Amino acid sequence: VMGNSSEFQKAVKLVIETVSFDKDSTVQVFEATIRVLGSLLSAHIIITDTKQPFGDMTIKDYDNELLHMAHDLAVRLLPAFENTKTGIPYPRVNLKKGVPPDSNNETCTAGAGSLLVEFGILSRLLGDSTFEWVARRAVKALWSLRSNNTGLLGNVVNIQTGHWVGKQSGLGAGSDSFYEYLLKSYILFGEKEDLEMFNDAYRNIQNHLRRGREACNEGEGDPPLYVNVNMFTGQLMNTWIDSLQAFFPGLQVLIGDVEDAICLHAFYYAIWKRYGALPERYNWQLQAPDVPFYPLRPELVESTYLLYQATKNPFYLHVGMDILQSLEKYTKAKCGYATLHHVVEKTKEDRMESFFLSETCKYLYLLFDEENPLHKSGNKYMFTTEGHIVSVDERFRNSLWQDILPEEEDSAEKIKPNELKAFNFSSNCNRVPDERRYLLPLKSNYMRQIDRMVGLI
Repeated sequence: VMGNSSEFQKAVKLVIETVSFDKDSTVQVFEATIRVLGSLLSAHIIITDTKQPFGDMTIKDYDNELLHMAHDLAVRLLPAFENTKTGIPYPRVNLKKGVPPDSNNETCTAGAGSLLVEFGILSRLLGDSTFEWVARRAVKALWSLRSNNTGLLGNVVNIQTGHWVGKQSGLGAGSDSFYEYLLKSYILFGEKEDLEMFNDAYRNIQNHLRRGREACNEGEGDPPLYVNVNMFTGQLMNTWIDSLQAFFPGLQVLIGDVEDAICLHAFYYAIWKRYGALPERYNWQLQAPDVPFYPLRPELVESTYLLYQATKNPFYLHVGMDILQSLEKYTKAKCGYATLHHVVEKTKEDRMESFFLSETCKYLYLLFDEENPLHKSGNKYMFTTEGHIVSVDERFRNSLWQDILPEEEDSAEKIKPNELKAFNFSSNCNRVPDERRYLLPLKSNYMRQIDRMVGLI
């Protein structure tokens, strides 16, 4: 993204020469997929891109080594999908020995249902449908377990019985990227059923999780807020939200629901302004953190970047500057940036997660770099849930997995891009008129209302 080809080439060579997955190590299937598999595939796509929009990122004598490594890793993750009665994978797998004998039969919805983008890309690059098929089977299994009453999914499921162990339905930890990948796998692969599932899920979220006034920027009542409810009854389960939920405005931008995204983003930004960071859990009733640490998460920055791309409102550049200054002030350490142990006391932990570099820094950099090839090259790009760049490419539009599931063919017909619609009802992209771009995205009385909600005023 920074156009630094010598560093990129050095890093790729280092990975090719030194990394091996032939290790007696137990890993989380989800984290290994989005962090490791995703980065290998993204780098491979960048190296082999004939247009090279970021500068010369080619590697001399490159022989698809990163793709072979991604294949090797994915094969080592496959045992997680075996011996489960539902097709939903085990949460952990040993890279050498397969599923550990004492393995947990419970997994979270996001962990099991957010493998489709990476596994699908790998399948389509290799011409081997196995990987996409197991990931797609897991998504369909989870989808089939949603509540008949509300259409919602819980957050923890037993992979053998299909019984919901965690009945909380929300947009944060345990659920977030499941919804994100329903939409993103449609954007990438064009499968109609992915969009149908997303639209259904989005409609149920609006019906059961959303509280507050109907429109973001007009009317009376509280600002919109998405709460955690019981998946079967839709009843409120608790009064906290978590920092991962701040990804949702960005997802709403992708579906075209910009107005609602503006409101929800403003709520998280108000919390950031109060603490100079986002607590892991924030209790909106008590106006206080429930879980006070901040591990340098990217979700608010990601939504800020996507809202700026959609509206070009300079307000989001100011938000980005605020976030950047807070990170410099409170999290900078001698050898990097540190997790905040407590957002009020600003104590630090000796830990910097990989997503800080792959997402938080990347989205901040791109927010301010208007001329970046990512914005200017004419290529269309999508970010994985770990911030890895993937070009939206015709290569990924051939449905390999249908040779295994031929009866699915009708539902997999392609949708044209302009059929992608938001089903929430207060808005669409084209409702942001030019004059709004130079005003605050929210009317000032609504801004103040949100500031009051989080105890800023």
